Amino acid sequence: MSSGSRVFCLVPFFASTHLGFKSCRSFTSSSTRVCRMAAEASSSSPSPSSSSASSAIDFLSICHRLKTTKRTGWVRREIQNPESIADHMYRMGLMALIASDIPGVNRDKCIKMAIVHDIAEAIVGDIAPSDGIPKSEKSRREREALDHMCKVLGDGPRAKEIGELWMEYEENSSLEAKVVKDFDKVEMILQALEYENEEGKDLDEFFQSTAGKFQTELGKAWASEIASRRKKEH
Repeated sequence: MSSGSRVFCLVPFFASTHLGFKSCRSFTSSSTRVCRMAAEASSSSPSPSSSSASSAIDFLSICHRLKTTKRTGWVRREIQNPESIADHMYRMGLMALIASDIPGVNRDKCIKMAIVHDIAEAIVGDIAPSDGIPKSEKSRREREALDHMCKVLGDGPRAKEIGELWMEYEENSSLEAKVVKDFDKVEMILQALEYENEEGKDLDEFFQSTAGKFQTELGKAWASEIASRRKKEH
């Protein structure tokens, strides 16, 4: 082929579901090398979908710690095989799923909030009141951890949603936040009752710590039901 001949080659490119080809045209024989370099660059550069997948798996790997970190209050009371942070959030999610409708409250939002409200504990751990750390410092640490996790996730729409849900819960700034905060307390005293029955321990401090602090009629009704069952069983 003479140096003045047109060169035509096919450069592979990657889409989310298939391998395709782009045309590359030039008027010199050096275009062969250019096309080859373009093909190599295309095949080595991560596609948007692979980058997104990488961020998702990195984020989920951090969240793994929620499954392995035990809740501090139960550990200090020497509960056998105590629940993890993820166990706690999962049952809160179920609470949001099965609860009766409340006017003005978005059920789906409550479910999402329940499964992210303690998500920063994947990094900072379960900081309990008995740790003696000021509430403002606890919040600062968790906010910093959450920001890091959102960056790992790519700071996209999903990361933004997680951050907003967490902050809304933290600031108790919506009806949904008030409902989920009540679920947080209800789940804890229900778990305390179950541990009392299973291990014969007196965990009254957990009931005392939540007394009079429920913000919704739903939370008050469920807490009252747990207290009633506790009274009958003890």
